[in-house]
Amino acid sequence: MIEVLRAGALTTVQDQGRPGWAHLGVPRSGALDPAALRLANRLVGNDEHAAGLEITLTGCALRFTRAVAVALTGTPADVLVEWPAGDTRPGDVGLPLALPAGAVLRVGPARAGVRTWLAVSGGIAVEPVLGSRATDTLSGLGPPPLRDGDRLPLGTPAGPPAPVDLAVTGPLPDELRLTVRPGPRQDWFTPEALELLCRDAYTVSPDSNRVGARLAGAALPRAVAGELPSEGLVLGAVQVPPSGQPLVFLADHPTTGGYPVIGVVDDVTPLAQARPGTTVTFHGPQR
Repeated sequence: MIEVLRAGALTTVQDQGRPGWAHLGVPRSGALDPAALRLANRLVGNDEHAAGLEITLTGCALRFTRAVAVALTGTPADVLVEWPAGDTRPGDVGLPLALPAGAVLRVGPARAGVRTWLAVSGGIAVEPVLGSRATDTLSGLGPPPLRDGDRLPLGTPAGPPAPVDLAVTGPLPDELRLTVRPGPRQDWFTPEALELLCRDAYTVSPDSNRVGARLAGAALPRAVAGELPSEGLVLGAVQVPPSGQPLVFLADHPTTGGYPVIGVVDDVTPLAQARPGTTVTFHGPQR
């Protein structure tokens, strides 16, 4: 069992999401960086689809009622383990840690980027909803975001932790370059709009979250006014509301929308660590 001592700004249960349900209007959800969660699971001996925690920006504090192996991946953060006897020891992001029953794990604020993923041996064993244990912050599917005092069940460990004693992490880029392809409603924009999107730099807005990354920069001019009838949206869709400022949809995006989609980003994973003010540029698939 995990006891949540401090949940932080936003800590949610996540796994690899709900692929295959789009035809029923079910959002995918899941970790914003699926590879980071898969790595954390491998480090503690879990199946890569096991549920873990996605910890946003301010960190969290957790107590474990049984002996566990844990691993953190993602953005750099200070990690401190309080042992039942009262002493404290530092931990590392990217390495498995063996904790005794009663130990407290304190994950500090992100030193760069936004998110850290935590895997625990056995995985988080909350009840699955539509094939996934992931929290979807928009639809409300899955368990709610963690609150102080919550208790989370753990599954049975599947194997020993990985024999790793060296963590290799690269620096987060100051500028994100995202590949974008023309979207289904490109004709709702002037011929210059997609060129403008791929020419000018944008910055990530503070209003961004797991639903989407809102960007600030050059407004994209429309050729057709008004709203569309609601139509399907996919991960990475670049929707443009009346303000002209693009919005890139992420894991908890809605399944339908009424604003035109000018393009679709091939891979939104880099946006998982994009803080407000991060520079974002777009380029076509030919570059």
